[in-house]
Amino acid sequence: MVEPVYAPVIVTALGAFKALGLKLDVTGGENVPRHGGAVLASNHVSYLDFIFAGLGAHPSGRYVRFMAKDSIWRNPVSGPLMRGMKHIPVDREAGAESFRVALDAVRAGEVVGIFPEATISRSFELKEFKSGAPRLAQEAGVPLLPTIVWGTQRMMTKGRPRDFSRGKAVSVTVGTPIEVPSGADLDVVSAALHDQMRLMLDDVVTRYPQAPSGPDDTWWLPARLGGTAPTLAEATRMDRLEAVERAKRKNA
Repeated sequence: MVEPVYAPVIVTALGAFKALGLKLDVTGGENVPRHGGAVLASNHVSYLDFIFAGLGAHPSGRYVRFMAKDSIWRNPVSGPLMRGMKHIPVDREAGAESFRVALDAVRAGEVVGIFPEATISRSFELKEFKSGAPRLAQEAGVPLLPTIVWGTQRMMTKGRPRDFSRGKAVSVTVGTPIEVPSGADLDVVSAALHDQMRLMLDDVVTRYPQAPSGPDDTWWLPARLGGTAPTLAEATRMDRLEAVERAKRKNA
């Protein structure tokens, strides 16, 4: 399939990574099927995750169509790119239509990317999962691809200044596919996906080749690993407060 927008974007991104001296490690690409539909489910630690998680499918020659909030499409720069790369806008107040578009894409043989946590994890741990990814895989009859990205939070994440200084490491790992047979309990599948991704995350963090440069650089590590990121409970409270403030602004 000719990709007049997506292919040049990837080339440009890889050039930018080289200019930044990025130490990129992609493993498990062989788990992405070379043909047919699939649902790629990734953790979410930064605003850049859809760029890097998509590289997990690059060794198999696949392009990932990510589901992302529709506000990105309204940006005069990112909007045309998102449309050109055939990503799927998500209106959180009308999710059924977004799901239908994604289902059509998967059934047509596309790889669709989803962030089951829905929003960035401030704790850099896995939050609770929504059931959309397992449901999409089940209804389309395709495998679910658990994926972990790590290191992207050091460049651009929620509540932190951007830092594109040279030499950072980014890891992308695609795990063993999960089959979602017709009639399977989606809550059970979602829990299995969460468990597998938690184990993958622990492994990726353990293998990550860089450590904090000092006491002031531990913010990007989870609290349970000695970092100063919020705990999962603290991050959940922060997310709830943010949601309340967002609702107030919308009503005003």
